[in-house]
Amino acid sequence: MKKVIMALCASLALTSSVLAQQNQSVTLGLEELIPGGDTHWKYVPKNVYGVQWWGNKCIFPTDDDVSAINPETGKKNKLFTLEEINKALSDKNLEKLHHFYYITFPFAEKKIVIIPLAKQYVAYDFGTKTITQIITPKENAENIDFCAANYSLVYTKGNNLYLATSDGKDTAITNETKEGIVCGKSVHRDEFGITKGTFWSPKGNLLAFYRMDESMVTQYPLVDIDARIATAEPIRYPMAGMTSHKVAIGIYNPQTGKTVYLKTVDPTDRYFTNVSWSPDEKKIYVIELNRDQNHSQLIRYDAVTGEKEKVLYEETNSKYVEPLHPLAFLPWNENQFIYQSQKDGFNHLYLFDTEGKLIRQLTKGKWLVQSIDGFNRKKKSILITTTGLSPLQSNAAEVDLKGHVTYYGKAQNGVEHVKTSESGEYAIDTYSTPNIPNKIDLIKVSSHKDLNLFTAPNPYEGIEMPTIETGTIKAADGVTDLHYRLIKPANFDPNKKYPTIIYVYGGPHAQMIHNSWQYDVRGWDLYMAEKGYIMFTLDNRGSENRGFDFESCTFRHLGVEECKDQMKGVDFLKSLPFVDANRLGIHGWSFGGHMTVAMLLRHPGVFKAGVAGGPVIDWKYYEVMYGERYMDTPQTNPEGYKECDLKNLAGNLKDHLLIIHDYNDKTCVPQHTFSFLKACIEARTYPDFFTYPGHDHNVMGRDRVHLHEKITRYFEDYLK
Repeated sequence: MKKVIMALCASLALTSSVLAQQNQSVTLGLEELIPGGDTHWKYVPKNVYGVQWWGNKCIFPTDDDVSAINPETGKKNKLFTLEEINKALSDKNLEKLHHFYYITFPFAEKKIVIIPLAKQYVAYDFGTKTITQIITPKENAENIDFCAANYSLVYTKGNNLYLATSDGKDTAITNETKEGIVCGKSVHRDEFGITKGTFWSPKGNLLAFYRMDESMVTQYPLVDIDARIATAEPIRYPMAGMTSHKVAIGIYNPQTGKTVYLKTVDPTDRYFTNVSWSPDEKKIYVIELNRDQNHSQLIRYDAVTGEKEKVLYEETNSKYVEPLHPLAFLPWNENQFIYQSQKDGFNHLYLFDTEGKLIRQLTKGKWLVQSIDGFNRKKKSILITTTGLSPLQSNAAEVDLKGHVTYYGKAQNGVEHVKTSESGEYAIDTYSTPNIPNKIDLIKVSSHKDLNLFTAPNPYEGIEMPTIETGTIKAADGVTDLHYRLIKPANFDPNKKYPTIIYVYGGPHAQMIHNSWQYDVRGWDLYMAEKGYIMFTLDNRGSENRGFDFESCTFRHLGVEECKDQMKGVDFLKSLPFVDANRLGIHGWSFGGHMTVAMLLRHPGVFKAGVAGGPVIDWKYYEVMYGERYMDTPQTNPEGYKECDLKNLAGNLKDHLLIIHDYNDKTCVPQHTFSFLKACIEARTYPDFFTYPGHDHNVMGRDRVHLHEKITRYFEDYLK
């Protein structure tokens, strides 16, 4: 028997060795490494979708069933199966459910799960195994916002907002017929933390919604070329310094069918952000901002009459104020709320009462709060995610009302995303580290005791992969540390000279390097490293998670300081013996596209080739909210706009430049690239150009593989 076991072990070892050799011979191409590729799914770290809370029980779905886990004991209790759900759906002649990704458990004490289908929202009682509610909005409904408290949902269609209820009624909340007026949709071009246009009150008795009048905004001409004769599909696009839209906030009462509008100041050149309800539904709070974005006001309104009651708090800054978060009321004290502000240089929590009195600053330091995740009602503490351990990380922490911060997450060297239980005593901690693709732990916050629910295997196990290094260099100011990522080919030879490509973004609200799986390396970076390139990325000043001074040093001259920092990255690369300084390339998209063009024009001769995707060329062609925050208007900052207008530098183009711009780009309109091409023609310089018809600000789906093959071929032509 012992000999048999030894022989079996030897056989398994030989098999493992053969498999490892086979895996090492695997070549990862664009189909494997780029979203949209035929086999990309094989190399994405596995995850469990739909893990959530049902009160204080953890919901854990599989492909076939859903279980509840006791967070104290770890004991699993199966609640229902996919087969049971589909039988109930079939009995009601409803479509089949294929997975549990988007189900929710809104009632802690009820055995009810909400199932969003393509055409209906369904409430399923898994105690009785029956469907209890069916809500059916109109065909092609958009912006659906379901309210569990009243089994109703609102949605938009065309210009208007509608209410659908479980009794089969479908009511028009608004009746706008004028083109350019829309209700219930996101406004202010999704800036200021705005992601939607409807806001149910806590108990579902009232609904706040945005009404946006953009009829006065200039229409920008885009074209659909799929028609036999191309058709115009214009969008309303307010460019910096031009007329912007006007927004109002309505309060709809489903019981009376009546709507009142908040009696705000004149909405001309004013932004209405971060709509928040009081717990008793009697008040509504709005953070309002002037067009210069340097003066914000937190204002309380009466939710019944719409009357303005009081300005609770004001904040000014010589550069800009950027409110991004709604109020968070303390569940144990409805007269106190948390306000988030970066007035001391970093986003922190401030405790106010409902009359606007500042009670205390709860968090402080040279780090920032990224989110409020929940509240522990027993301990009267707040659960947050912060950069307190490192600007490369997001870590789960608990802060009490005296400001004491304790980190309870399991990824002290990684990036965490947590969901807290209703009581705040437990958390689902989903995280990755540079060496862990994905892990889900169930944590008791007070004791930090954890139970592992899922650990993803390394999707590249057994494959010889490029090596990834990180470090810091000094910014152009000589003081600030900047984080970089360097990728070397798997068969790296330190005695060789390698062509090197900088992948750049560089703009606000983005960070390219985190202590997450493989340091945020993109599939194309791995692909190019496998083809024999060194890949380099640097998070310059102006990017995210380093505080207000770090971000705002670019104010009124976007792209200038950022280029200075990126050139420090170039100097660093040139100091490395394995980097071929005569074969440098650069690539970026959107703000990174601007940076790519700017680097070639401000530093001609440094790079042999660059590929710029969807670039901003002239900031006066960009939209009002983002553009004016960082650049002011062309009227008030003509020197800055002139300095940052890359058309003025078109004559400096000495290197190979490919610009790729999507034909139907609604974010960075094609005028940027076309005007630059015209400037280059006049300057007798010669960029290359490619477009993707039918795509918006980025190339998605199957065409994304084509995009990266196009980018790759350009560098192969001019760097190899």
